[in-house]
Amino acid sequence: MTRPVLRQVHNIGRRRAWAIWAVGLSVYVLAVFHRTSLGVAGLLAAERFHISAAQLSTFTVVQLAVYAAMQIPVGVLLDRFGSKRLMLTGLVLMTAGQFWFAVAGTFEVGLAARVLLGAGDAMVFTSLLRLVALWFRVKQAPFITQLSGMVGQLGAVAAATPLAAALAAFGWTRSYATAAGLGVVLGVALVLVVKDSPYRGEAVERIKVRALARTLGEVWGNPGTRLGLWVHFTSQFGATVFTMLWGYPFLVSEGVSPRTASLVLVAMTLTAMAAGPVIATFTARLPYRRSQLVLGIVAVIAVTWAVTLLWPGPAPLWLLVVLAVVTAVGGPGSMVGFDLARTFHPPTHLGRATGVVNVGGFTASLLCIALIGVVLDRLAPGGPSEYTRDDFRLAMSVQFLFWGLGVVQLVRYRRKGLSHIESIDPAALDALRAGETLLPGISTDPPR
Repeated sequence: MTRPVLRQVHNIGRRRAWAIWAVGLSVYVLAVFHRTSLGVAGLLAAERFHISAAQLSTFTVVQLAVYAAMQIPVGVLLDRFGSKRLMLTGLVLMTAGQFWFAVAGTFEVGLAARVLLGAGDAMVFTSLLRLVALWFRVKQAPFITQLSGMVGQLGAVAAATPLAAALAAFGWTRSYATAAGLGVVLGVALVLVVKDSPYRGEAVERIKVRALARTLGEVWGNPGTRLGLWVHFTSQFGATVFTMLWGYPFLVSEGVSPRTASLVLVAMTLTAMAAGPVIATFTARLPYRRSQLVLGIVAVIAVTWAVTLLWPGPAPLWLLVVLAVVTAVGGPGSMVGFDLARTFHPPTHLGRATGVVNVGGFTASLLCIALIGVVLDRLAPGGPSEYTRDDFRLAMSVQFLFWGLGVVQLVRYRRKGLSHIESIDPAALDALRAGETLLPGISTDPPR
């Protein structure tokens, strides 16, 4: 495919870029809110729909399954149509899904609404990352990526506290319908402000159907893609499982009051927001050590969970807060996977590579959430009213299966990724060690 000549028509990293990012980020904040909005309403949903733990987890599992399954198609569509169209489509689907969930009266209808929600959510974050990659300078992008993930967690704060208060004061339908209405406002801003690219002549890659399998094969065959995927898989799911469904009832099972449990979820979000810039600084200065940083984060998370689950009697509040805070760091840690994708791929493959990476954490999350629900149903067939502390501890221990698999694969593909870089150009590996994140001939065009 002949590359078109690019002509820059807007400044990058300046006022217009920040305005576009702010609108895109607002859509992402809303997506995170919708994604995590069942976290404080899980027990209420079980009563509303008269369902078991496995069925309750199915709401989140199906939502995440749709999200994960759509990542590669979304990456292809993103490279073809650009961020603006995909974000707008995603916003429409999320708004429709949340309105439908607000009025759902049966398990089946609620499940269909979560499908729409997951489909819309799948289109938002990768679109935002592409805007960041195109509208900001090379040295700005890692920080802006982490900042996006950090600020996006405000959606989880809104789902943990204002939504909980709204559900208590106004009920299910009014609360969820009001949340859905925010999508209409953001849709107008998206249409008026966001532009796909500061360049003319390139905006998106025109992909032919017969070339699709080849380009996807190139993306998947690149070990850097799979390194990013396993980084995302290993570090992200713990925080997602905790905030999206099982963290709140787990805390309650340990004797924490519902109000305090909500505050612990807020503390997780604030921790993720604080950790994001620290991790971004590390990855920008020491890109060669990025996956090693993630291994360290995962080790600390796993050890803290082991201490909590083995604690004799109810875990003290201070330990539960430490557990939540440490687990939360996995969220910004998973963003390293997207930075790796940017290092191993040229911009024309970035949408697909980012989509593949994003599959990792959400696949781990949906499998872990489902498995916890199955274990709880086996231990307490009578439903939520019969759950005990020991039931929850045994169920939450299934996370160690995912950490173990993820660490093995992460180490494996770190080695393969470094060998891949060296085989293409030993000088590129030296550049990576020296602190460069965009490598000649790999993530940028070779010199002519």
